[in-house]
Amino acid sequence: MSTYSKELEVAQLAVQRASILTKKVFHEKAKGTISKDDASPVTIGDFGAQALIIQAIKKNFPEDQVVGEEEASTLINDTKLRDQIWAFVKDTTLKDANAEKIIGGPIGTVDAMLDAIDAGNSAGGAKGRIWALDPIDGTKGFLRGGQYAVCLALMVDGDVKVGVLGCPNLPVDDAAPLTAETGVDQTDAEGKGVLFSAILGQGATSRPLGTAGLGESKAIHMKPVEDITQATFCESVEAGHSSHGDQHAIVTKLGVTKPSVRMDSQAKYGSIARGAGDIYLRLPVRADYQEKIWDHAAGDLIVREAGGEVTDTLGRRLDFSKGRTLQENKGVVAAPRTVHGRVLEVVKEVLAKK
Repeated sequence: MSTYSKELEVAQLAVQRASILTKKVFHEKAKGTISKDDASPVTIGDFGAQALIIQAIKKNFPEDQVVGEEEASTLINDTKLRDQIWAFVKDTTLKDANAEKIIGGPIGTVDAMLDAIDAGNSAGGAKGRIWALDPIDGTKGFLRGGQYAVCLALMVDGDVKVGVLGCPNLPVDDAAPLTAETGVDQTDAEGKGVLFSAILGQGATSRPLGTAGLGESKAIHMKPVEDITQATFCESVEAGHSSHGDQHAIVTKLGVTKPSVRMDSQAKYGSIARGAGDIYLRLPVRADYQEKIWDHAAGDLIVREAGGEVTDTLGRRLDFSKGRTLQENKGVVAAPRTVHGRVLEVVKEVLAKK
């Protein structure tokens, strides 16, 4: 039975290189705009990171499919935007020749970049090897210097086997506590930048998010929660992404006394997986909302491999086999296995009263 060690190495190096690009884009281009219909930093970063990651996947696993968020059609006629993206893509490399050899080295031409971006057009599904990719998860966090993540996961026949998260603005130190400031006013300065990884059945790890080959990894585990009232609770920054009102009612009913930590992206999954936080809730803001698979696949696996439980609000495992969305699930409840049942019980009680 495959250990997926090659897939993990490629994913880690690809995410690391893409994270370097996003950091360069932020420092050179961030102006506070959030439109994805113009040459905003998030647009340049999204397209550029997607190109670099898909190139690495296709070099090593040419038959694999990719479910990516972006497509290159808008770049065919928008030559200014295309050239801005290309300027970052062609110059972004890892400072390690062997690592670059593994993931394919620099992309050679603009056309090759566009082809790589467009290779993220898989519809997903329950058969075959499919990668779920979010080149920048946490748009607003990226722009304001808060938390964001470069996210990549491999699904085989609908089951997540490998997950990698690059979080440039999280502290390397797994023991660093989460505070209200963690989600805002962060930098990628010395001591920041962490790469979370997991293979199904083999545990979860963290390592510094470097600029060359892969740094030394450490096993991570969710923190035992003996007193749920002292738990650290994570939620999305944007009320449009998750129901803050319902979440407040739930944590109040649980007796949680600490203020919630609001932060963007799957950095929340990584934070609770290493014990810096404890509980992550993402509750639907409307009945017809469907989560995207690329927003959860890597984090779901990393938390479960670190000793956590991840379900929807009805207690069902997240189902990544239904296409590009989690159409069979409603919301997300992630917590240590020892307290997940209690958290889920209160989630159901609060949502039943709506």
